[in-house]
Amino acid sequence: MKVICGLGNPGERFRFTRHNVGFRVVDLLADRWALTGQGRVRDGAAVVDAPLPEPVGRVRLVKPMKYMNLSGGPLRSALRQTDVDPATELLVVYDDADLELGRVRLRPAGSAGGHNGMRDIIAALGTDAFPRLRIGVGRNGRGLAGHVLATFHGAERDLAAEMVQVAADAVETWLGEGLDAAMNRFNAIDQRDGA
Repeated sequence: MKVICGLGNPGERFRFTRHNVGFRVVDLLADRWALTGQGRVRDGAAVVDAPLPEPVGRVRLVKPMKYMNLSGGPLRSALRQTDVDPATELLVVYDDADLELGRVRLRPAGSAGGHNGMRDIIAALGTDAFPRLRIGVGRNGRGLAGHVLATFHGAERDLAAEMVQVAADAVETWLGEGLDAAMNRFNAIDQRDGA
């Protein structure tokens, strides 16, 4: 089994904020795989399992349903009854204000980089050695909290929607071809110039 965890904040008012692009990627994957309406919420996480064709096999989609800063406990609970090795079988998808809007970046491991949701996950799992897919939401020069909790505006909306599509494609490449192939294919993409 492989696990894809998208980060965000629960509730309709956060749905299209910058902080919720991880949720949007998981929702898009569920739609692509015709999983809408299935799943369960347990121990603070919305979970749905997808039986995908080989060579991928079974995949679990996870959305922690507590606020971003408390993402670790729900993810740990969603992993509890699996034999998933986080270093190779977990991918966490989340927003990154240090990455420009229009970019995605996959990495095999690393620090939280100032992201409180990732900080909580690293603490809950006891390791930072797991792959992650960062989706750039940029900065606006003002307060970070207000920026990531704001919705995309104007032309940003279309670019953000494209990035959610690209990120979902990157997840499917990771599932089917592995992390190196996904990194090689998607880390160079910059949707701002159509690359």
